[in-house]
Amino acid sequence: MKRTNLLFICSRNQWRSPTAESLWRRSDLYDARSAGTSPKAKKTVSAKDIQWADIIFVMENKHKNRLVAAFTRMLDHKVIHVLDIPDEYQYMDPELIAELEAKVHSYLPSS
Repeated sequence: MKRTNLLFICSRNQWRSPTAESLWRRSDLYDARSAGTSPKAKKTVSAKDIQWADIIFVMENKHKNRLVAAFTRMLDHKVIHVLDIPDEYQYMDPELIAELEAKVHSYLPSS
């Protein structure tokens, strides 16, 4: 069975998206990556990330807008979900984990 590729995006790829990547990287059903939209991100989102992803999760609407501005045509057949998770958590914060699990699971194809 093919694993689903999940791409998680925040601004600086420091806390929110790496936490999400860590949570889903351990899964047998999914492969996960994370990146940021800022030039100062630990890992800035690339065209290769967009091509690789089956489902893209962004933490805030501004991240979706930045992706659309940078990768317009590449996103034609991609699904982008806005999670509405504000930048107020540290890496692996238990509240962040609970919020990610609750919101992301509702978008994942059931196994």
